[in-house]
Amino acid sequence: MNKIAWRTLCAAFLSFGFSLVATAQLQPKREFRGAWIQCVNNQFNGIGRDAMQQTLTYQLDELQQTGINAILFQVRPEGDALYQSSIEPWSRYLTGQQGVAPQPYWDPLAWMVEECHKRNMECHAWINPFRAKTKGTNVLASSHYYIQHRDRCFDYNGLGIFDPAIPENRHYICHVASDIVRRYDVDGMHIDDYFYPYPEAGLAMPDDASYARYGNGMNRNDWRRQNVNIFIKELHDSIHANKPWVKFGVSPFGIYRNQKSDPNGSATNGLQNYDDLYADILLWVREGWIDYNIPQVYWEIGNKAADYQTLVGWWAQHAQGRHLYIGQDVERTVKFADTTNPQTHQVYQKYNLQRAYPTIQGSCQWYAKACVDNPSNYTTVLRQVYHKYPALQPLMPWIDSKGPGKVKKVKVIDMGGKRVLFWTAPKAKNEMDRAVQYVVYRFDKGEKVDVEDPSHIVAVTRNGFYELPANVPYKSTYVVTALDHMQNESKAVKKTVK
Repeated sequence: MNKIAWRTLCAAFLSFGFSLVATAQLQPKREFRGAWIQCVNNQFNGIGRDAMQQTLTYQLDELQQTGINAILFQVRPEGDALYQSSIEPWSRYLTGQQGVAPQPYWDPLAWMVEECHKRNMECHAWINPFRAKTKGTNVLASSHYYIQHRDRCFDYNGLGIFDPAIPENRHYICHVASDIVRRYDVDGMHIDDYFYPYPEAGLAMPDDASYARYGNGMNRNDWRRQNVNIFIKELHDSIHANKPWVKFGVSPFGIYRNQKSDPNGSATNGLQNYDDLYADILLWVREGWIDYNIPQVYWEIGNKAADYQTLVGWWAQHAQGRHLYIGQDVERTVKFADTTNPQTHQVYQKYNLQRAYPTIQGSCQWYAKACVDNPSNYTTVLRQVYHKYPALQPLMPWIDSKGPGKVKKVKVIDMGGKRVLFWTAPKAKNEMDRAVQYVVYRFDKGEKVDVEDPSHIVAVTRNGFYELPANVPYKSTYVVTALDHMQNESKAVKKTVK
């Protein structure tokens, strides 16, 4: 069954009120299943290398068991770094004091990339572009950009902000992101919902000076949006100029515009990206300046101001050819009862709804630790129902649509009583064609070989081998395919094992 067919069937089940669990059993072969790991909740602040690695190892292991295939790791919360940087100071959210290197020394981003790849997860570096100082930060390192270039930043409601209007600021942030992309084997670069700061009632934005210098007579709101638009395009271009396969994604606030502001907006009544944060998300999608969009649809089904079902449908209608994933609030989902069955929470309703739309290609968990903690069996439902089988990443043909060559020399070797399936990587003409992962499928005797069925995936691996289990049925057929950076899949190579 192809993707459109099974999603259409999901929609039909929803329309006619069939079993929630029955709907959930329809499994996509490709789906983004992400989780945000943040540092601003102080979970790593000053705990040291060993404790932080232990914490992250536990979280990654649990998330892997939950079927999560992408980690969005916060590495730049306030013009600082949770990685080795010659541009910005070490983060206080790592060491407790900004500018102080970790002791014993280590690089959390390098470690995280390696650990994610061991588990066949993508690792996306998550940065906060325009926030120079959080409310809780009282002391900045002398080398911090805010200290060095105070005239290019402004303060608002306790925050320090890189003024988006100033070209030097936009260039600087792109320089920081490009440095990460060049030096680390990240799969994506991710920014969240902080563009111009969230408005505070009665508190004006202190950007008169930059408006006078750069406004050129534009309407101020349009001018602010233009500043962010210019930055988004510049960041997209700089990322892909360094490594074309590194995905660029944004996680905006969950409402684009309300209908009272725009007839094409959603039937909601809340803060708006376009009007209040000066973030024209739909323009970025339409122009192809972002590769994926993860709106933070954190509300419950039935919320009077921002109903989850209304918003998911609205975003699905406006995906416009780029990937759309839904930001899921774990704790809020289990807090509210299913509107059709008060004996359970809303996880079934939300995921059935999400999978009913062909333009929605995954979700992301806010936040990773909440998912790991498994409140009210939220994670158990993912493991047993929605993430029961592995999923590859959705394809991005606008970046690359050509798959790698087939694997070669597939054979089984007996190694001390263990049988191991080996293969050789295909040749590649360039980095975009290089095989970086492999998928191993298994089919019992008499079963039709169908590599579109994820229930037959037994391994997704970066290794050139797979240890065969001892208790497989007689005469199984194994199929091996290669994946490139964009998870384009090669043609299959079969090997029957007696």
